[in-house]
Amino acid sequence: MNIYLACGLIFLFALVSSKLLSRLKFPVVTSYLLLGILIGPFGLKLVPENLVRATDSIGYFVLGMVAFTLGQNFLWREFKRVGKEVIAISIAAVLAVLVFVSVGLWAVGQSFSTAIILGAVATATAPMATLMVVREYRAKGPFTNILLNVIAIDDAWGMIVFAVAIAIAKITSFPGIENHFAKTLIGVGGGIFGALVLGLTLGVLLSIASRYSKTQMETFIFALGFILTTTGISLKLGFSPLLANMALGVTVINITRRHLFFDVLKRIDWPFYLLFFVLCGTSLQIPFLKNLALVGVIYIVARILGKYAGAYLGGKITHAQENVRRYLGFGLIPQAGVALGLAIMAKAEFPSFGNLIFTTIIATTVVFEIIGPFCTKFAIAKAGEIRK
Repeated sequence: MNIYLACGLIFLFALVSSKLLSRLKFPVVTSYLLLGILIGPFGLKLVPENLVRATDSIGYFVLGMVAFTLGQNFLWREFKRVGKEVIAISIAAVLAVLVFVSVGLWAVGQSFSTAIILGAVATATAPMATLMVVREYRAKGPFTNILLNVIAIDDAWGMIVFAVAIAIAKITSFPGIENHFAKTLIGVGGGIFGALVLGLTLGVLLSIASRYSKTQMETFIFALGFILTTTGISLKLGFSPLLANMALGVTVINITRRHLFFDVLKRIDWPFYLLFFVLCGTSLQIPFLKNLALVGVIYIVARILGKYAGAYLGGKITHAQENVRRYLGFGLIPQAGVALGLAIMAKAEFPSFGNLIFTTIIATTVVFEIIGPFCTKFAIAKAGEIRK
């Protein structure tokens, strides 16, 4: 099996599997992950090893596109109108999940480094899964508006938390590094600051380049080129490619005030996501699963409790409506692309326990992508905003 044949089969099988499983109400992301497991090294072995090993590289690129796209949610003139409710709920949900998952895993014997990284990854949500449910049931109203605004920005907070968690994990994982605690923190802070400056600088250049874009194809090439450049420079200099690409997107949307680059990416990005999700499935280390039963259960339960408690607390602080406090957390359950991308980064940073993190996230993503849409439907139904 060569790479070209394998990729061709991946695209064709993914299309068929998504259509078949959609009849059972399975989200497409779940169908892609299950397909990857089926055709991977521990299944039918239809994917060559060198393509499986390329998952990390493809993941950085896909995550760069996701981070860039998330940047459009920070258009200043609109962000000011979001209101304190959305900001408070999103931040509270992120911090609550971080605490619940980290403490829960640490309490059952996982190392502090493993626990805090899984806690940081758990903060990510799956905006697409929630949005698909909202569209399917034509949900509309104040509850739905707050839900969509929260899922639009909480991944951004999650990326920042993840960058900090990586730094803390490095300090606690590597022998002797605690003796250079201040120097390490300064280095990490410099990395985050460098990523933001890099994204800002290239964002200004991309905004200038947009003036010379005459066609959609040129716009796409500009966007793709700058995302790849940002990702490559970030990896070369040790910056966070997530924060750098998010800063790139934030800069572009606020300078140009147009969604041109984001719209053109939206039209062609799905094949990249498809390939990424299937390859994530092929990368699942099946033998590890037998050791992950307790970790997986704690992760799932703690993440659900954290999302619910955080949303409730954020709504309580801002005096949100009762249905927002009681049900919004259920709409934040789905987990997919961003979490998988963060897990790939963690695996690259920490070879000693990175596979445990990656395998945990793949396995739990399948679970969350199955129960998540039902939880979202439950939330908007209880809020009385289903119109189908």
